[in-house]
Amino acid sequence: MSGAGGDSPLTHFDAAGRAAMVDVSGKAETERRATARGRVVMQPATLALIRGGQVGKGDVLGIARVAGIMAAKRTAELIPLCHPLPISAVTLELEPTGEDAVEIAATVTTAGRTGVEMEALCAVTVAALTIYDMCKAADRGMRIEAVRLTRKSGGKSGLFEAP
Repeated sequence: MSGAGGDSPLTHFDAAGRAAMVDVSGKAETERRATARGRVVMQPATLALIRGGQVGKGDVLGIARVAGIMAAKRTAELIPLCHPLPISAVTLELEPTGEDAVEIAATVTTAGRTGVEMEALCAVTVAALTIYDMCKAADRGMRIEAVRLTRKSGGKSGLFEAP
């Protein structure tokens, strides 16, 4: 893969090295799907509050799910060179695991000329930040970890699955 105007594998730079939005007009419209994952690690007492519905700000996982969906839809406003995309679907799964973490998975789908990896990553990250925001009074030491793309399909580059 070459850059927008040179031989660099980085596509968001022109031949002079300036930031540039990739021209996707020549790409075929295909179904594209991306899944990203991450987790929020916290004190066991904080997860107990979430599980018990005892966080004063409300349903932590429900609100984080909505925040992630909203973030996926607004990714192009947050990441400077992302294309605004007609998103077909966004699903978020937020699952308490063990005694000290919430695992987050977001899958975003579109039929278009460019992928939705950034939208899936944005959804996971904002869902994690929402959990932090809602629980910070109980646990300021929470950690957002392992945010990564785990699967991508569609387009010229085809299927990617993280090991």
